[in-house]
Amino acid sequence: MSSEAFRRLLVEANVLDAERLAKADAASASRGTPLERTIVALNLADETTVWRALAKAFGLKFVDPAKFTPQPEALKKVPKEQCEQNETLPVLLKDNVLWVAIDDPWKTFVADNLAFLAGCQVQCALMPPQALKQALRKHLGGGGAEPAAKGGAGAAAEGEDAPIIRLVTKTIEEALQQRASDIHVEPFQQRLRIRYRIDGVLKEVASLEITLLAPMTSRLKIMAGLDIAEKRKPQDGRISFRATGGGSGRDIDIRTSVLPSSHGETIVMRLLDKERGLMSLEGLGFEGHDRERFQSLIARPNGIVLVTGPTGSGKTTTLYAALQQLNRSDVKIITAEDPVEFNIRGINQCQVKSRIGLSFARILRAMLRQAPNVILVGEIRDKETAEIAVQAALTGHLVFSTLHTNDSASAITRLVDMGVKPFLVAASVQAVLAQRLLRVVCKKCRQPYEPSDTELRSIGVDPGSVRGTQFWRAEGCEACDHSGYRGRLGIYELLQMDTTLREMTFRSEPMVRLREYAWQSGGMSTLLQDGVRKVLAGHTTIPELLRVVAAV
Repeated sequence: MSSEAFRRLLVEANVLDAERLAKADAASASRGTPLERTIVALNLADETTVWRALAKAFGLKFVDPAKFTPQPEALKKVPKEQCEQNETLPVLLKDNVLWVAIDDPWKTFVADNLAFLAGCQVQCALMPPQALKQALRKHLGGGGAEPAAKGGAGAAAEGEDAPIIRLVTKTIEEALQQRASDIHVEPFQQRLRIRYRIDGVLKEVASLEITLLAPMTSRLKIMAGLDIAEKRKPQDGRISFRATGGGSGRDIDIRTSVLPSSHGETIVMRLLDKERGLMSLEGLGFEGHDRERFQSLIARPNGIVLVTGPTGSGKTTTLYAALQQLNRSDVKIITAEDPVEFNIRGINQCQVKSRIGLSFARILRAMLRQAPNVILVGEIRDKETAEIAVQAALTGHLVFSTLHTNDSASAITRLVDMGVKPFLVAASVQAVLAQRLLRVVCKKCRQPYEPSDTELRSIGVDPGSVRGTQFWRAEGCEACDHSGYRGRLGIYELLQMDTTLREMTFRSEPMVRLREYAWQSGGMSTLLQDGVRKVLAGHTTIPELLRVVAAV
């Protein structure tokens, strides 16, 4: 219903006659004020009667001031400062639905703002403005709360029940429940956006008042051990969080990055569950010939094995899976990581600490004096680290590391670009594994369908060669949060160095030539080809494969 319905109800309920309504309409237009407030200002009707009709016109519940007493349980659901900022008052908590009083039917959007903080569904009811103001003063206090933004440190001093602490804790707990890999806190001019990355795809979960940015940023900086006064420079920190969801506590490492932006500091928190992150090669999606080749490579006594891909493609998880296979009592394994993502029993893991000069290169030099058999360098970032890794590989050590490149052949040219001599790269590198992560189609709601010939050709499949194969389409249900996908698996491109590739690397031939030879020699499946195998096996869908590898 609308404003026209409100006018009709005023006349039908004998609140106003047509003449007085016309007078109120004219005054409303000239003053630029809402009709209902103009009626009260002109003393044409009392506020309670007018707002009762307004609630009926807009299909809202009405809160009668004469019979009104807010529930204490309802008042506890929303922080005091948020009630004041939104000019709303929690009045009733029933069946996990929080009813809040507002004085304007066009302000029902506050339900979305408050739902995230309250942790339940929020519904709006209409209440006369003066009565609402009096109720806010009576039940929330007169002067209002001191804004939380005036002291991030104060938030920590308020104890575990402080609203901003509850908000931050709830955000992290909810992200863990939804299997998120990271949390993004992003400020804009009028709002604060919270997004989770679930199975590699960002999902907006909340839009909060921008006034929450300062206290939330301060709280997260305190947790991460960062300087809360520094707002001009990027900062990186680490939070140790004890998750209590699901009835059993577990330790979560949160890598926190703070970056100044035009509307404030944007924060990204990467969630690392130490107890749930370890997987086997088979569990990662390694199948058939590629898995056999990779297992034979990691069983070699020396050389460099590189895993490449963008951030969040599962490189470290793959390397941990390889280390678990090699983790025996007769093998000494040392790692240099930033940070140590998962603790593995029986492996010596070292944490990079740049602030005190403990870099990858320095740890790598020191660990060579520890007589290891296997070395893991979290990432090769510079020439110095690359050269030490090469020397380690050439002196009888098996070295694992990661690089940020698009495909396997690019890693060879990337090492040369860093300044490593081509003959050293050719002699030391045993293999390069490029990888991506595909979302797995939800098995509870997937639907069979027949793809068009155009779809099949888009992934390099001849339509005639897959007649009778079952393809699936993502639908969406409660189990997968209506995304159509749940979980991820890897697709891989394993380039194994042979005599010809070593000679081509020694001659500094371009990446395109290296890739072309590796593919034509029959020893390497591309990311797209491995992805097609996953589609034909029913693990994922054609659109998901194209989303991940279309640009490769």
